[in-house]
Amino acid sequence: MTYHLKVAGVERDLTLCPVTDDLYIAGFIVFGDPELTTACAEAMLKVAPEYDYIITAEAKGIPLAHEMARLQNNQKYFVARKKPKAYMSGVFEVTVNSITTKGEQKLYLDTADAALMKGKKILLVDDVVTTGESIGGLEKLVTEAGGIVCGKLCVLAEDTAADRDDLIYLEKLPVFNPDGTQK
Repeated sequence: MTYHLKVAGVERDLTLCPVTDDLYIAGFIVFGDPELTTACAEAMLKVAPEYDYIITAEAKGIPLAHEMARLQNNQKYFVARKKPKAYMSGVFEVTVNSITTKGEQKLYLDTADAALMKGKKILLVDDVVTTGESIGGLEKLVTEAGGIVCGKLCVLAEDTAADRDDLIYLEKLPVFNPDGTQK
């Protein structure tokens, strides 16, 4: 079963994936799809508020943040990692529960990156927002670092995330029943 999506002028058939026995989601993957990534990044930049830096959560937001930064003359961007890395000078951490990741997960921000964020306008970027847990985790990290969240931007707002007034998105994405019909 698939869902046909048109976003940023690009069309894709997304595979429906079970999350629970009665909830399926459409798998939106930008990894390995430069046409989709570039089109979405260009469209996101057109609707983005003014910002100093972008931050995204590991992993699927990375190609989007990277391409947005490249299109903005190779501007620096930040990635909140799922595990602390040896090269990090210290970390801030938050706990999130993403719909696509089983169980609790943590996001970590390098204190060196946090220092660069202090007093700066930070744009939160993700591929899909559903529950808002990941983007909420990014918001906590940025706030703790002393940055100013100037916007929350994603490619797709899934299900009721499209009703949020604090989210900028390119397209809505429904959720599905096990038979492939939209909920």
